[in-house]
Amino acid sequence: MNFRFPIFKRPSQIADSQSNYGDVLGLIAGEGRLPFLVAAGAKRAGLRVICAGLRDYVEPSLADEVDVFYKVAIARPGSWIRKLRKHNVSRTIMVGRVTKGKLFTPWRILRYLPDWRAFRIYYWRLRGKSRLSNPFLHAIAAELASGGIIVENSIMYCKEHMASEGSMTKRQPNSLIEKDIEFGWQIIKKLTEIDIGQAIAVKEKEVIAVEAIEGTAAMIERVGQICKSGGWTLIKASRPNQDMRFDVPCVGPDTIRSLAKNGGKCLIVEAGKTIIIDKPDTIKLANQLDIIIVGR
Repeated sequence: MNFRFPIFKRPSQIADSQSNYGDVLGLIAGEGRLPFLVAAGAKRAGLRVICAGLRDYVEPSLADEVDVFYKVAIARPGSWIRKLRKHNVSRTIMVGRVTKGKLFTPWRILRYLPDWRAFRIYYWRLRGKSRLSNPFLHAIAAELASGGIIVENSIMYCKEHMASEGSMTKRQPNSLIEKDIEFGWQIIKKLTEIDIGQAIAVKEKEVIAVEAIEGTAAMIERVGQICKSGGWTLIKASRPNQDMRFDVPCVGPDTIRSLAKNGGKCLIVEAGKTIIIDKPDTIKLANQLDIIIVGR
C-alpha cells in the first residue's frame, strides 16, 4: 500500500498543524485555474487555506498557493474529511473540473476504490435527489456536512471574476448575431431546466450543437468540424436556481482561443452567474482575437 503524506508550504507547519489558527478555509480542488483564483482570494481575505486536491485532476503547482496541500482519491471522501478536520476546517469550497467521462471507464470501481462514505453517497444520499440539478454534488455536500464540514458558495472569494451585464469587449454584436442571441437564449434556458447541458452553438437561428457530457471545450471542437464557414455564436447559461456552491459555469482564455480556432465569433454568458477565469486577461485576449463577449 502506498501512503501519501501532506506537502506543506513551510516545514514549521508540521509541528503546529493541530493548533488553532483562527479563520481557516478548506479547498477541495479539481482541474483548472479556478482553484488558484479561490485560493488567492481567500488568502487576500486573511484565511489559511487547507487544500484537498483530487488526484489525477488537481494541478500540482496549487501546492505552492495554499498553506497545506494534500492529494486525495476522488472516491474516498472520508479522507477529505479527515485531512481537512485535522486542521480545524469547518467550511470548504469545492471547485475545479472533474472530467465526467473518466468516471464511466471500465473497472472504475477497482480503479477508484471507494470508501464507506462514497458507498453511502451512492446508495443512500442519492435517494430522493433525482429531481435536483447535480444530485451527486448535493449528496457529496450532505456527506461532508455529516462530517462537520459545510460546503460554501464557490464564488465568494473570486467575485471580481464574475461576468458583468452587457458587452465586455470592444466589439458589439451586429444585427445578425443579435438575432442568434435572442433565438438561442430561449433554447439554452429550456435545456438547463431539464439539465441536458449548459451551452449551445448557434448560427443563422439554427442550433449547430448542444453540450453533453463531453463539456463545452469538446463541443467547441465539434462545432469547428461541423461549421467550416465559421461565424457562429456560443451561448452558455446557468441552471435555474443555480446552486452557487458548485458547478458554476466558467469560461476563460482557453475558451477564447478555441473559439477563434474553430470559427466562433461571439460568446454569450449569463451575467452574475458565470465565472470568467482571469477576467482582465480573458477580455484582453478576446479583443486581440476579435471575439465578442457579452453578459446577459
